[in-house]
Amino acid sequence: MKILKNKIAIGIFASIICLFGTGCEKFLGTTSEDFYTPDEYYETEAQLNTALLGVYDPLGSTDLYSYNISSFWGTEADEGYYARSTGDGPQVYDYTSAHTRIRTPWQKLYQGIHRANLLLASAHKPDMSESSRNVIIGEAQFLRAFYYFILVSNWGDVPLVLDPTKEPTGNNVARTPAREVYDFIFEEMKEAERKVRTIQAIGHSGRVSKSAVQGVLARVCLYMAGYPLMDVDKYHDARYWAAEVMKSSHALNPDYKQIFINYARDEYDIGESIWEVEFWGTGAGTYREAGWVGVRLGIATTNTTLGHSYGIIRTTEKYYRLFETGDLRRDWTIAPYRYNGTSKVNHGATEIYVRDIGKWRREYELDKSTSLSAQNFPLLRYSDVLLMFAEADIMASNAAPSPEAEEAFNQVRRRAFGLPPTTPGSDQDVSGMNHDDFLALIKDERSRELGFEGLRKYDLIRWGDFLKVMSDMEIDISTSNAPVYASRAFQNVQPKHLLFPIPVREMALNRLLTQNPEW
Repeated sequence: MKILKNKIAIGIFASIICLFGTGCEKFLGTTSEDFYTPDEYYETEAQLNTALLGVYDPLGSTDLYSYNISSFWGTEADEGYYARSTGDGPQVYDYTSAHTRIRTPWQKLYQGIHRANLLLASAHKPDMSESSRNVIIGEAQFLRAFYYFILVSNWGDVPLVLDPTKEPTGNNVARTPAREVYDFIFEEMKEAERKVRTIQAIGHSGRVSKSAVQGVLARVCLYMAGYPLMDVDKYHDARYWAAEVMKSSHALNPDYKQIFINYARDEYDIGESIWEVEFWGTGAGTYREAGWVGVRLGIATTNTTLGHSYGIIRTTEKYYRLFETGDLRRDWTIAPYRYNGTSKVNHGATEIYVRDIGKWRREYELDKSTSLSAQNFPLLRYSDVLLMFAEADIMASNAAPSPEAEEAFNQVRRRAFGLPPTTPGSDQDVSGMNHDDFLALIKDERSRELGFEGLRKYDLIRWGDFLKVMSDMEIDISTSNAPVYASRAFQNVQPKHLLFPIPVREMALNRLLTQNPEW
């Protein structure tokens, strides 16, 4: 059973009520058999581990990767569109600072930070081995930094709170400049990397490992090197951290589609999938860790045997045409068929805009419910690391790719065409390209490989391409056979959408907060 699946059973929210950050004051002067104050709680190794589970918990919430980030935050930019004619929100770039899908993720991220702060302030208390204590501290440090990474990459300057507070989002704390937040993230993750265990020692991808920290550090460095910080020295750091992962016995799964079948079937492949958000079950019974990934992002059907899905995101023609002939990823990432009852009906050659996302196919799930899905969601895959290494290599040197960068890129490309990833000399290998052409190829390859995994919008922003790409998409769709509403997001995008607005509720609670430009 996965590490996070006992969170509800052990009653973390009943045991550590102050982790909510609200409603604690009236309990601080009382004791009971069921509730603990923070001073009383962190007394044993078991309690510290329970608190750590509470730090992990926000990742799988509907406010983050169960629903919001995976389905609504940008709808993967130019890769897809919201397949509904009505509705507002970040999926169509039509929202205000009061919108729920802006407000509740902010709160959930600071809830995770608040829980990490409480744990880290009390981690010295239990009588336990220092090695076990350091692992818990390292995971909590990384998760806190990761939550800040999500915050700073979406809101820019944010309050940097590193000590326990009574209210995680309700104090008068000024925004910390994004540069300082990124510097904290970088240093905190480096510290965590020295403490956490290897993925081989852990044996699964649901817990933070040394490889996960190294790979996310590479991602953080690429963000720092690009817009808006433009700290190009960080390309060297990105290359270093990606290379560290590549030394750790990871390997691509030779079958691209199997990666996602594994997510549906609750199976681990620590060679390819380095870190993933875990979901489990159908929402019934003792364990209630089911999510929404397959329900929202699957192939539309009301049939519960196949796995009910709304199919709320569909592909754009631009994305469909990005795949070359023979690229096996296209017809897995983008479903080539629709359901008619329990039968699969292939789409016609010109039927592009009606195609659902195919990565999260519920037919492979072991147990199904109508409204919830047990499919895991990837936070870091090895193919991402290889592509980050290739990008960082040419950007750090400002020159043509090294042989190591070409090989990292070619491993991803070979697998895409059904070839052994580590066998060089295939017809699909690239070599001898100049810097600019190789960078353009990497940009396309990241989209083909990692489509609908929550990365495209942020890649485009850090490259400085987001506004132009979205504007060009409006023109492309207006001259296509797409439904009228397919262009809504692209019509609505403005420069202010490079960042979310600070939630109006938080500005009312925190008098020192200021609003982002144009909001």
